[in-house]
Amino acid sequence: DRRVPVELPDLQGRKAILLVHAKNVKIGDNIDWDVIARATAGASGAELANIINEAALRAVREGRKTVAQADLEESVETVIAGAQRKNAVISDREKKIVAYHEVGHALVAAKQSNSAPVTKITIVPRTSGALGYTMQVEEGERMLMSRMEILNKIATLTGGRSAEELVFGEDSMTTGASNDIEQATKLARAMITRYGMTEEFDMVALETVQNQYLGGDVSLTCAADTASKIDARVVETVKAAHEKARRILRENEAQLHKLAAHLLEKETITGEEFMALLNE
Repeated sequence: DRRVPVELPDLQGRKAILLVHAKNVKIGDNIDWDVIARATAGASGAELANIINEAALRAVREGRKTVAQADLEESVETVIAGAQRKNAVISDREKKIVAYHEVGHALVAAKQSNSAPVTKITIVPRTSGALGYTMQVEEGERMLMSRMEILNKIATLTGGRSAEELVFGEDSMTTGASNDIEQATKLARAMITRYGMTEEFDMVALETVQNQYLGGDVSLTCAADTASKIDARVVETVKAAHEKARRILRENEAQLHKLAAHLLEKETITGEEFMALLNE
């Protein structure tokens, strides 16, 4: 059978798809479609259609006849992270840990150059299982990442665990960083095996991706001793990023406590609120 790969839509493509599906519902005035399109990087056409449907359902539940900007923004999060679990029972201690974890991510991101701006931090649990998350949205469409940007991203991913360690102690670190650890490890490995971003291995392809449109099977194309060296370099890269995150948080500990206290009180804060508090 013939296979026709279909690329995910770019920024303008996402905006166009959103507008097509928006014709089927009543949309309010002053909708900033560019904001919604930027927030949906990596979304498929079906997911974009689902965002419009979710926004319409939210408006109906709240007794409104038209979809507002807030409906669309919340529906983006619903599709990405699941619906809010407002009735979820979480202990005060766990809620505090989650608040520090998320602020840790945001603070490390904000204190590095070449990091996407923080647009929202929340500790409202989601049906995906997330107890909270920090949203970062690039200001424009990005197709490439530099070595420094990847290293900064890894540091940001370790920021949540770093905040837990700093505030609650290493023996009190939690399982909340499992997804962060997975993403950081994948990025560090890709830097070495696929992107040729290390002096030791230079521009040598050490890993191949087959059937990238059907799940992407990854396999190493190197000797066993080289694979061991790759593993060691991955650990070294993540550890360096982790130490960088810890250093940033130690240097900004007062702001960490202030922001976490505010997040605990509000449960959700915007990127604008976050930056205003950070710059006080």
